[in-house]
Amino acid sequence: MLKVLKSIIAASFLLASLAFVFQQEPAASQSAKVRTVVIDAGHGGKDPGTRGRKTKEKDVALSVALELGRKIKEATPDVKVLYTRSTDVFIELGERSAFANRNNADLFISIHCNATPRSRSVHGTETFVMGLHKTEGNLEVAKRENSVILQETNYKQKYKGFDPDSPLAHIMLANYQSAFISSSLRFADLIEKKFQSVSDRESRGVKQAGFLVLWRCAMPSVLIETGFLSTPDEEDYLGSEEGQEEVAESIHQAFMAYKKDMDR
Repeated sequence: MLKVLKSIIAASFLLASLAFVFQQEPAASQSAKVRTVVIDAGHGGKDPGTRGRKTKEKDVALSVALELGRKIKEATPDVKVLYTRSTDVFIELGERSAFANRNNADLFISIHCNATPRSRSVHGTETFVMGLHKTEGNLEVAKRENSVILQETNYKQKYKGFDPDSPLAHIMLANYQSAFISSSLRFADLIEKKFQSVSDRESRGVKQAGFLVLWRCAMPSVLIETGFLSTPDEEDYLGSEEGQEEVAESIHQAFMAYKKDMDR
């Protein structure tokens, strides 16, 4: 009974803390048009992200991010393209969304690579938006990506006691439904469809989970898992210039379709 009571107290405290932070979120932009996009290359610097046999997530993510930005600038010079990082440096999760908010971004795209220790044959892309994890797999991806905060100083103070190892913490975080969930889902769906049609990739679908890098974004936002570095042939694809260009082109075409829709 005492353990149950302690769990309830802890849960109440965490919920109150998260609610306090949510109240401090910036106001939603009144314009739906896409004028500024922030591209976030996951991990970086001292944080390599997941690893393959010969590749690191931080390097693949950066290459894809820079190529995506180049394509957007070339096709739509009226769109301002900003990067949370353009070199191999460590950027805290909270700073990534704060950067997008400070620059009044209309869209936030976070690029990552997936991995699973349970199989070397899993393939495919996944695009996440902020929301409630429907499966254990979604929770595991969120926990892995959120564990980056352990490399930050004073992370408990910065994230109001958030524990990246606690399923309860992730469930509470994921219950935060932003005003941009509909637009985020629309963009995520376009991305997964373009992965299939442009580069014939296997799509694992659009999913929802609690990601710290997304939760304070005051604009539509997605986190893209571009493939599994734990699968040898998929790692070879993601580590190649051709593969990275195809991934960037798929996201770019989704961006163009989304922008056309939002600019009407």
